[in-house]
Amino acid sequence: MTRRSPGFRSRLVAAGCAALTLTGCAAATPAATAPPAPAGALEGDITVFAAASLTATFTGLAETFEAENPGTTVSVNFAGSSDLVTQIIEGAPADVFASADTTNMTTLTDAALTAADPVDFATNVLEIAVPPGNPAGIADLADLAGAGVKLVVCAPEVPCGSATVAVAAAAGVTLTPVSEESSVTGVLGKVTSGEADAGLVYATDVRAAGETVEGIEFEESAEAVNTYPIVALTGSASADVAQAFVDYVTSRGGEDVLTAAGFGAP
Repeated sequence: MTRRSPGFRSRLVAAGCAALTLTGCAAATPAATAPPAPAGALEGDITVFAAASLTATFTGLAETFEAENPGTTVSVNFAGSSDLVTQIIEGAPADVFASADTTNMTTLTDAALTAADPVDFATNVLEIAVPPGNPAGIADLADLAGAGVKLVVCAPEVPCGSATVAVAAAAGVTLTPVSEESSVTGVLGKVTSGEADAGLVYATDVRAAGETVEGIEFEESAEAVNTYPIVALTGSASADVAQAFVDYVTSRGGEDVLTAAGFGAP
């Protein structure tokens, strides 16, 4: 569940949630129902590289896309956006890239690895995740700087990490985390395992984690709204399938699934 700190103005549309399997921890939540993907004569296999915070939604979207296009197979690789970009640049086979920020997407476009112009499809903001019962008594962002608080955040080069730097600066708070992780799943895993008193992750991750964590919204999160772009990549052996998947994610049906998971509109 999520508690709001005083003065918070939510920037996301609250709705249902999707099932999520996290690296280092597992949390089951009711699955959002994905609308049918456009049927057609598509054939081919694609690999989608997607930000870790998209695990629940993209797993469902990929399954529905395959069901409506029986000649296709969609494999999805989830990790921190910066790690995925490094893998793609180094030659890892990928047909579609969905980033949790525009900075990492720009790296790929500058490297001439995108087959089209990226399309923004969602937004997200940070939220404080704490273990059930909030044993450390965290109430707002400033509390994360308290003596003895075991805080875990994303590394600065990861979108959730750069957002953490931005919100801390906006609040005038100096954070001293005990660990910096390569993705939001790593942060959430430390919280759910009891290794951390609190972690800064996306609001959608808190929702997908269900009862394994509690969420605390804070006003400064509005200072770092992450925009998610998606694009088909060059060199795909199934370019038509890759673009069709991008079109599905950015369609009204894809938007409905993302909204149900707590993402905001682009």
